[in-house]
Amino acid sequence: MAISAAQVKELRDQTGAGMMDCKAALTETDGDIEAAIDWLRTKGLSKAAKKADRVAAEGLIGVATGDGKAVMVEVNSETDFVARNADFQALVNGIAEAALTTDGSIEAINAARMPSGGTTVEEAIKNAIATIGENMTLRRSAVVSVSPGVVASYVHNAVAPGLGKIGVLVGVQSGGDAEKLAAIGKQVAMHVAAANPLAVREEEVDPAVVARERAIFSEQARESGKPESIIEKMVEGRIRKFHEEVVLLSQAFVVDTEKTVGEAIKAAEDGSPIEVTEFVVFRLGEGVEKEESDFAAEVAAAAGG
Repeated sequence: MAISAAQVKELRDQTGAGMMDCKAALTETDGDIEAAIDWLRTKGLSKAAKKADRVAAEGLIGVATGDGKAVMVEVNSETDFVARNADFQALVNGIAEAALTTDGSIEAINAARMPSGGTTVEEAIKNAIATIGENMTLRRSAVVSVSPGVVASYVHNAVAPGLGKIGVLVGVQSGGDAEKLAAIGKQVAMHVAAANPLAVREEEVDPAVVARERAIFSEQARESGKPESIIEKMVEGRIRKFHEEVVLLSQAFVVDTEKTVGEAIKAAEDGSPIEVTEFVVFRLGEGVEKEESDFAAEVAAAAGG
């Protein structure tokens, strides 16, 4: 089948591999993007494990926290210029505050009243579109609650309090001192932003993801020509290493790399056990396609179409 420039561009966005390698991968896999990612990884041409790592969109992530609860919203705009606008920032901050009074669903947030009163979130967004002259959408939301304990938050490269391009919520459940819980929770949230774990605990990693990794590791090991019994041990070793890399509690703590995150949390306990219940990460524009005409032309030339 013919491989389009758009397919090559999408694969390169997701893997960072060269254009011709992307075209070869798509050709080998009949244009199947997921299979092409695995093909590139098997050949050692890509380390990508997730979609859309490089895809971007404009707007802001907004975070609001309350007693044992926090919410996070992503509000998209067409340009970064609007994202730097004080009125837009106030809008996102207000939406996050309004979301704190809801169950965190998009429907409930749109129907909630803005902190200033009067309009709903949905009406406030429509008014902002009319005033600023650019399309805006409340794209997604998340809520984390714990009892007892705190929900810690972190916004990376914040443009204003609670507003930025990457947001993290971490549920820290414990009957311990709230101030100490908030401190370790904030460090864990910063770690999550930097290390991008897939799950809190090993048993929570998506079995499909583990199966996919196992298949890739097996294919790589078989290329070594070693016996199946040795290959099996090699694969199990790689899977253990994979879990260390993607499971939050098993990762080396970015604040103190001599400890795992789990060990650091244990060390922070003060007579009351601490449990990380969950975490949520929003990276602005994840999965949103953004047109890049110049690059598309470059890909078209390389792909021959």
